[in-house]
Order: sequence, then structure tokens, then C-alpha cells
Amino acid sequence: NVVSNGLVLDKSGNKMSKRLGNAVDPFSTIEQYGADATRWYMISNASPWDNLKFNMEGIDEVRRKFFGTLYNTYSFFALYANIDKFEYNEADISLKKRPEIDQWIISLLNTLSKEVDEFYADFEPTKAARAIQEFVDEHLSNWYVRLSRRRFWKSDNSEDKLSAYQTLYTCLVNIAKLISPIAPFFADRLYCDLNAVTGKEKAESVHLADFPTYHAELVNKALEERMQLAQDISSLVLSLRKKVGINVRQPLSRILLPILNKNFEHQVDQVKDLILSETNIKDIEYITEASGFIKKKVKPNFKALGPKAGKDMRAVAEAITNMDQDTLNKFEEIGTTTLEIGNSKFEIELSDVEIIAEDVPGWQVANLGKLTVALDVNITNELKQEGISRELINRIQNLRKGKEFDVTDKINVRLRDHSLINEAVKNNLSYICAEILAESIELDNQLNEGETVLIDENEILIAITKI
Repeated sequence: NVVSNGLVLDKSGNKMSKRLGNAVDPFSTIEQYGADATRWYMISNASPWDNLKFNMEGIDEVRRKFFGTLYNTYSFFALYANIDKFEYNEADISLKKRPEIDQWIISLLNTLSKEVDEFYADFEPTKAARAIQEFVDEHLSNWYVRLSRRRFWKSDNSEDKLSAYQTLYTCLVNIAKLISPIAPFFADRLYCDLNAVTGKEKAESVHLADFPTYHAELVNKALEERMQLAQDISSLVLSLRKKVGINVRQPLSRILLPILNKNFEHQVDQVKDLILSETNIKDIEYITEASGFIKKKVKPNFKALGPKAGKDMRAVAEAITNMDQDTLNKFEEIGTTTLEIGNSKFEIELSDVEIIAEDVPGWQVANLGKLTVALDVNITNELKQEGISRELINRIQNLRKGKEFDVTDKINVRLRDHSLINEAVKNNLSYICAEILAESIELDNQLNEGETVLIDENEILIAITKI
């Protein structure tokens, strides 16, 4: 357990804080949430010399979103490291031999270490805390660990799996060092729990260890750029799924990406597998803006245009709204355009407008800056059956957790015959078995015991037994 007295993660002890007049009792706050969460909340929200509107809910949010995320990341690592008896006895795998996603997170980690060191040196702990928080939440947890989970689940001890362990361990140890000036208790417990097993660090405490050293040779800006592109594309696709109410467990056939420049297709191809895995899409296709498939419209940003347009605002806004597709495409590519209104010329930038991609029948379209994504929302019977099989996997995994089975326990599964799942099970049997570690799955019309789960508002009776 990485929790120490410096941070309280257990919600069972929550209670209303005692009040001193109209002020929050600081001792009650620390007792409820922990000193580290209180300190992180205050420092990450405002510089020490600035006023802060103190909010108890803000501390709870910090505890859940930042420390909870970091704790869950450590717990994930510890769970599988203990199963595989990973103690970091092996020699470090060369960075060049590691998968690109490992190279990427190590690159970001080094960039972060440099930035945080500079922020602390400039007496800017607020900037340091925010940079660390973004790295942990957006990159380490929501991208690296999520996309690397299957590497830890593998039954074999391959070089790829070892690389994942070494990379995540390095990130966790360095994060412990980076947060230690602001969250000394949590950082020390995290550092000591990791180091107690591996003995990689000579210091007895994180507060006696060397601060992370920046290694410029480990930073790959080109890799960071294309991984950011993968994150942006995935974010747009997931937002479109949410917009139309299609669960991410439901596979979809394809997305279309308009080619932005000569290098765009090459960049996306290098991270294509990550995008498809994250969004549960079968394929990516490329089109040119000239194809006319995706239509865009442009709206003036009146707040940004005000200082430029002045008394001619109405005429400038009308000219922007009436821009044709060719002019708009060139505007997006170059980043600026010139409007001639009477005897006046106005230099318009992308920040002066809002460009919106319009939906196409059977497709959903979204854009982020110059990037546009079109999602095919048509679901074939084959895709539907695969989606049902993924929903079934999810329900069985939840049953495993409810029965407190170990992640390595193998099971047998019996399912009550149901028209919704029969075809999905028969067509995706090996895939389902591999995901839930099942030796067998039996469709039994006589089944009358087990747990009932809901899939697409249909009740499915499931019985699982540990082998």
C-alpha cells in the first residue's frame, strides 16, 4: 500500500469539516484529506504569493484526479510486477530497441524533468505542479498505461514485456522525485516501496536521492509530435462516438482523414495501430480536401476580430461567412488570408475565425484546428456481433472481480441461450476465451443458476467457475 499519513485516499472517513467561524479548520482539512493533497491543491491552483479562493471540493478533486490516478498507476504496475516477479535484475533494454510508445514516454519524462527543475529554480512551484499533473493524468495514465496494458497481461516474459516494466518503473521513480518538494509523504512512500524490491536506488529516502537528470539524447521531438497527433485524432473519434451514443466497445469500420500536408500521411501511418486500438476502429483512409467529401463552414470570432475590423465588422464578418470551399482550404493550409473590403485590406488569421466541419449522411465529422476526422457510423451485422462479444467480455470480467478471482485464474463459463449473444459467441469464441481466460464457454438452455447481467437491455444469465 503506497498510502501514507501524508495522503488519505480512503473515502469511508469523509465527514463535514469543522468550522472556525466562517473559515475552514486547516487541521480538520489535513486530517480528512492529508497534508500532501492539501498542499498540492493550494500550490497547483495559485502561486504562494497570490490569493487563493479556498475550496474543500478542490482538495477532494486533487486527491481523486491526481493522487488517485498516480496511486492506481502504481497499483497496476505492482499487481503485474508481483505476478511476474519483476525485480529489475535484468540489464536495461536499449532505448532504441524499445517500442515507440516507450521511447515516447521516456522522451516526455526527460522534457518534464527539465521543465520542472527550471520551474523550481525560478521559484515557480505552481507551474511545476501543473506540468507534473498533466504528465501523469494525460500522458502516463490515460495514454501510455492504457495502450500498454496488454503488454503486461502477456503470459510470456518477452523483451517487449520487460521493456514495459522497465519504462513504467522509471517513470514512477522519477515522478516520485519530481513531486517530492510538494508532496513529501506520498513521494517518499512511493519511492521507498518501489526501491525496496529492486534496490536500484542507493538513497534510503526520496529526499536524499538525486533529482532527475535531463538527458537530451533521450528526447525525440518528432516522435512527440506524431504521438500528439495520435492523441488528437483519438480524442476527436471518441468525442464523435460519445456524440452519437456508440459505446467504444462497439467496433466501427473506418475513419477518413483529409491530408493536411505531404508529411501528414506518413506521420499518421507510424502511429496508426495505436489510434485503431484506442478508438476500436478497423481502418484509416486518407482523402484530399479537393475530394469535396467533407464540407466546412467558417464563422467569425467577433471578440478576436474586433480590434482589426472596427467599424467594418459587419462587412468583414459577411465576407468570412461567404468564403467558398477553395478559399477556405487555402486559408487553413496557409494560416492567413486577406479580405478586401472597399478600399481597406484586412489580414485574417485562423485565430480570428471558427472553422466547423459539417456532418455527412452516415458519417460524423469533427475538427480540431486544421485536423479533421470523419467517422463512419454504419454498423454491419458482423461489427454488431463483435461489439456484443466485447460487451459480454466486459460483464464476465466484472463477475470475475466480484468473485475476487486472481487475474491469472482460468475459468469455465456457462451461458443461458439467448438470441442476442448466441451468434456473437459462436463467431468470436476463441477471442472471448482468450480475453477472459476461459477454458470453455457453453451455451446451456437449461441453465437456471448464476448471475444476471444486462447487455443492450437484455438479461443474460451467466455462471462462471474457477478451474
